[in-house]
Amino acid sequence: MERKREEMENGKSELRLAMEELSLFRSGDGDEQQVQEKQRSSTMDLICVSKKLIHVLDGIGPTLLVLRQDIQKNVQRLQDLHSRDPSKHESLTAIVTDEVEEGTSKKTNSCTRAIIWLGRSINFSKYLLERLLKTPESSLEEVVEEAYKCTLKPWHGWISSAAYKVALKLIPERETFIALLMGSCQNFEDLAEDVKILICVVQPLLEEIDAILATHNLNKLKSN
Repeated sequence: MERKREEMENGKSELRLAMEELSLFRSGDGDEQQVQEKQRSSTMDLICVSKKLIHVLDGIGPTLLVLRQDIQKNVQRLQDLHSRDPSKHESLTAIVTDEVEEGTSKKTNSCTRAIIWLGRSINFSKYLLERLLKTPESSLEEVVEEAYKCTLKPWHGWISSAAYKVALKLIPERETFIALLMGSCQNFEDLAEDVKILICVVQPLLEEIDAILATHNLNKLKSN
């Protein structure tokens, strides 16, 4: 029994693991399914989701190496700040507000920029997963390209855009990527449900980021 449980744990997809780490995974059956509700740190939520996102992007191979490295860099920056004073930097709102007041929010190495780009990366992944499920006739290359054009490209300079265009040629087959997303103990229906729940989980996080950035007119910042 213990061995079977361990195999099930090892077979879980990164999407399922992300939801469980956020303590927002739905358990139970039917009407009893509900999201655990407790006071959370939006900073830690963003860090957790972004770390799991890196593993999901690994499944697309070297194609999204630029995005993966960018996520890692921004996660580390945010994590370093949070670890220095967890209570002070518990929320993303507090972090951005502090940097705006200090006049450092628009600097290249600011945590505000890290939050902006992590939010955009999550939005890219959210769009990608939604389209992957809604357009079964599209190849993974087409889905990734559409997701990039609609979420990240408007904020990238020509160098980053050119790098993505070249990387698109290295994208694996759609079936290979979906198999990786499902994990060894799930089927396509499980994946579809996981994507649906994960979108509900990350939406409030994206809305918080959008709201605080709009308040300070920082939502239009582009890459340097």
